[in-house]
Amino acid sequence: MIAILHGYLLEGSGSNLWTRSIIESLCDNGETVHLVCQENYPEIYEFISEAILYRLNGDRGTILKRKSPYSGRCIMHKPELGKTLPVYVTDKYEEFTDVRPMIDLSNEELDNYLQINVKTLQQVVVENNINALLANHAVLMSVVAQQVAKLQNIHYAIMPHGSAIEYAVKKDKRFFNYAESAFNDAQRIYVIGKEIRSRVNNLFPLIPDIDPKMIDLNLGVNTSLFNLVKVSDRSENISKLCSLLKDVQRGKTEGQSQRLVKGLSTGISKNELIESIKASSAYNAKLTDKNAEEKLQMIDWENEKIILFVGRLIANKGLHSIVAAMPEILDVEPNVRLIVVGHGPQRETLEAMIWAFENNHIGLVKNIIKWGRELEEHGDTHLEEFQLYFDHLEKTGELDNYFDKAQKHINKDRVVFTGYLTHRELRYLFPACDVAIFPSVVAEAGPLVFLEAMASGCFPIGTYFAGMGASIDSVSYAIPPEIVDLMKLSPNAGQTVRDIVTHVKSALYVDETYKDKLRKVAIEKYDWNNISKKLSTDLQALS
Repeated sequence: MIAILHGYLLEGSGSNLWTRSIIESLCDNGETVHLVCQENYPEIYEFISEAILYRLNGDRGTILKRKSPYSGRCIMHKPELGKTLPVYVTDKYEEFTDVRPMIDLSNEELDNYLQINVKTLQQVVVENNINALLANHAVLMSVVAQQVAKLQNIHYAIMPHGSAIEYAVKKDKRFFNYAESAFNDAQRIYVIGKEIRSRVNNLFPLIPDIDPKMIDLNLGVNTSLFNLVKVSDRSENISKLCSLLKDVQRGKTEGQSQRLVKGLSTGISKNELIESIKASSAYNAKLTDKNAEEKLQMIDWENEKIILFVGRLIANKGLHSIVAAMPEILDVEPNVRLIVVGHGPQRETLEAMIWAFENNHIGLVKNIIKWGRELEEHGDTHLEEFQLYFDHLEKTGELDNYFDKAQKHINKDRVVFTGYLTHRELRYLFPACDVAIFPSVVAEAGPLVFLEAMASGCFPIGTYFAGMGASIDSVSYAIPPEIVDLMKLSPNAGQTVRDIVTHVKSALYVDETYKDKLRKVAIEKYDWNNISKKLSTDLQALS
């Protein structure tokens, strides 16, 4: 019997998506899995047949119990944590009043978090005869697994993801020490390809024989969820998507978007803009926009070319690079739209940027770039890719022409924000789009959205490094090199926007036959069922 430790929710992307996908696949394969996490709505996920809450006072209560439609089942265990949730990147969680980057927590706060999780996991292990643990991330669930494994004399494995390494282990010696100790004691480390293997080796050179502990475990995609769609059927797909949204809770309203732009001007100060952004951000960002259907239904799906971005709206995901490229793309292809799906603090910053473009407030555009991540509370680094592209245009004498193009083409109808969508809706949106772009600034183990685009026949473009680079390389046996090259964005910040401009112009007209080939690669290499079988077999062998 195995238990998977995940300190967060199941909705969303990255490790959340990995966790729910691997567990759903394990249940589909007839396994019983115990999951320790903080999911607030277990009833949403059919593979969860039972959910138990472990209260701080020692009591426990069953919050869900039902029959699973899968041949296996997942039993979820949720430790009550109190007010504080340690995270990697600043975010909002409805149950927690104190959500902070874990590097900002005191030693006492970290110890308290670890003790609560250790206590709960011990009960789960003892009562359910768990003989193997899998901890998501380099910290902090790896430390919980390490402590319980020692107490119960069982084995544990670690599945490192990029965010914990980049935002905690590399930034704070405490978390490096936590991770080094946990990785040293782990019996197995699952890595998403060569890039993560190399990163682990480089991080922990003093751990003896760490490389033999590592086993490659591909990212996956539920290929049965996504399908190819003819251009003539795209509107029908969007109608299905919209019908699914009828009864869902809603987030941002059009009034909140208007509230932001009404307060904008060329001379607005940084502090005034920050306050304006905060005032217009008083909504649950992890929900779909109130008027999402209206925005999607205004698009001519059969005759327009659609670019898609799905992911966290933070500077490190690189959405600003796509926005920077849009004036040039639209000048050549005026019937293009960019659809942005996701939530995060960069949304209001980019909405302000789009308004400034449309109204030719060049001073505000330049100030937003200069203030950059300060506007999303992630430090004082400016949006480098945007600035370097402007520097390039200035050197070539094209900057004024660029702003003319931006004023002519950029507006809120050309860059469409939907808010958050789940895979229930994304399964219909991905195949209705022509190109998906993921211009990540930081190295990622492997963005799952890239694989979902492949499975949908939506031509994927991403930064050619780390896990994204490996995903791009994986299609090289099925697609000609000149087509594969269109998928590659340079990780050089000075080249990223230029690559988006040139590559998208060609990618929008890639032959339809390559969509089928992309889907076949996704099925052959990345189907979750094969990956979960490999994981289960190896974990059981450890015990």
